[in-house]
Amino acid sequence: MKLLKRLYSIHSKSGKEQKMIKFLLWWIKTNIPGAKVELDKKVGNIYVTKGVSDSYPCIVSHIDQVQDTHSRDFKAIETHDIIFGWSPKKKEFQGLGADDKNGVWVTLKILQKYDCMKAAFFVGEETGCVGSSKADMDFFKDCRFVLQCDRRGSNDLITSICATELCSTEFITATDFNRFGYHVEDGAMTDVLTLKENGLSVSCVNMSCGYYEPHTDHEYTVKADLFNCLTFVEHIIENCTHHFPHEFDWYAAYGCRYDEFYYDFYDEIYQLVQSHPDITIDQLEAAFRDYIPKVSRNDLGMTLELVRQDLEYAELETDSYGTLRI
Repeated sequence: MKLLKRLYSIHSKSGKEQKMIKFLLWWIKTNIPGAKVELDKKVGNIYVTKGVSDSYPCIVSHIDQVQDTHSRDFKAIETHDIIFGWSPKKKEFQGLGADDKNGVWVTLKILQKYDCMKAAFFVGEETGCVGSSKADMDFFKDCRFVLQCDRRGSNDLITSICATELCSTEFITATDFNRFGYHVEDGAMTDVLTLKENGLSVSCVNMSCGYYEPHTDHEYTVKADLFNCLTFVEHIIENCTHHFPHEFDWYAAYGCRYDEFYYDFYDEIYQLVQSHPDITIDQLEAAFRDYIPKVSRNDLGMTLELVRQDLEYAELETDSYGTLRI
């Protein structure tokens, strides 16, 4: 547990992940010699490739946390069953950032154990998947699947998010999830969904990794649940040895939501464009910021194009002979 408690001790609020980035670069260099490590200096994401293979198992995690501060005397207290954060001076609980430092821990342990692996560490997940939205998607082209351990509790295997399928039925079956006490669930926004939206063409899942009461000062980790997650990940890597393709279904993910948006807000956009014919997509996006990310920039662009076409048609006038003229 020394490594895990060290991760907990590094405060890495979203947008201020520099200490965690520095630690990970040092730890990987020290403990995984020969691994290729790439830092996207502009974004802050870290990409690791270990070994040479035609296809790699891949695991991702995010390095930021929600909690604003840690006291200088913050300690990760380990009992027989759980780990929690504590400030002796203030005599108060403080959040571990186990969401998603548990996932970071699993990722590092997996990188240590297997000869051929890929891993990515993303910044800014808690503020809208900032890092994964700017991920280098070429990094994932030779991956056979992508795993993320970023779910509270002990037994959720997230195979869809907001009704968006993340993986094939073949991959779900191959994981043998029942053996480890997991069950299939729909989940919430995290990096694997963003990767899928960005064009990830292989199966991906998110899974419970033993943290509870995330985003609070009472956050804690149940060690047995975290170890079970690690064992489950090891099982998938060792037994899911071929490629598991899965394409993102745009309409299943967004079509119905786009239709709903289109019918609800078409008239409002029509009036905006009518009053401001030179309105840009950036200005329109700002005007509808409250509906983002429910409606993507592409959705707004599609609607804007349709509105402009309709406005062009509206300029047609019918003369007394029924012919149309501009």
